Amino acid sequence: MAKELLTKEIKFNYDSEGDVLYINFGKPEAADDSDVTDGGVIIRLREGKIVGLSILNAKEKLYIP
Repeated sequence: MAKELLTKEIKFNYDSEGDVLYINFGKPEAADDSDVTDGGVIIRLREGKIVGLSILNAKEKLYIP
């Protein structure tokens, strides 16, 4: 069963020059740690919880009609 989101505020920002999509869950805040996936997604963490994602080379990874 799916759980309710803890935040209703999700913000998306795209940097076209760097081709990076930033996704923030709640108010943007500084991360104190991060993990990088093999697919080029940076998972930004604060106190062990995900506060955002950064998707590198976003144009090739996302389907945008």
